[in-house]
Amino acid sequence: MAKKDFEKVLKSKHVPVLTIDNKWHRLFGGDDVSAEMKSEEAKINELLKRQGKINNELKDLKRIKGDLMQQIVTNMPGTDALSDRTAEMKVEESKRLIGEVNAKIASYDDEMLDLPRELDEENYKLMLMTMDECYDALLTNTEDIEKIGCWIKDMRMELKRNIIRKQELEVKNVEMYSYMNDIFGSDVIDIFDIKYDVEGKKQAIIAAQ
Repeated sequence: MAKKDFEKVLKSKHVPVLTIDNKWHRLFGGDDVSAEMKSEEAKINELLKRQGKINNELKDLKRIKGDLMQQIVTNMPGTDALSDRTAEMKVEESKRLIGEVNAKIASYDDEMLDLPRELDEENYKLMLMTMDECYDALLTNTEDIEKIGCWIKDMRMELKRNIIRKQELEVKNVEMYSYMNDIFGSDVIDIFDIKYDVEGKKQAIIAAQ
């Protein structure tokens, strides 16, 4: 299957970020994945970290902005014991700081507009790699499954042949031992140092048959 076929399938799919998916990690989180996949995973994780950091920064900046606005209200001339000039200076300083905070918030807002797009692009690349990896692994595994299946079939046949051969040899031994014992007697058989449980073997053969 060509890469373009994967692209057609994935084009209309919305897949969550793979690197935060436990199922993806169970399949591709080990050391046996390609260096390319590891590199792409690292890129996505860096983007996620950046996104999280900006979200936290924005929360802090909005809190600071709220505090500065409250300071403006508090320091308005004529609202407390401060001289009007001192109060005015404090208000101006708060306004200056609010301007800096607003600029930083605007910068982060612009970056947050680009980050989701970047994440989608990198995640899409990783999805293509994942599909390619899965496809190759499925083909290889299927070939191995078929080979192992053939081996098991052959071994079963071999096992069956060996079981039959074993039974035939046991029957032959019982027949020869009985014959020799009947003809020559147990004293002669003892010379061969052969110990054979004829009755036990007969019962085993009958049960097997």
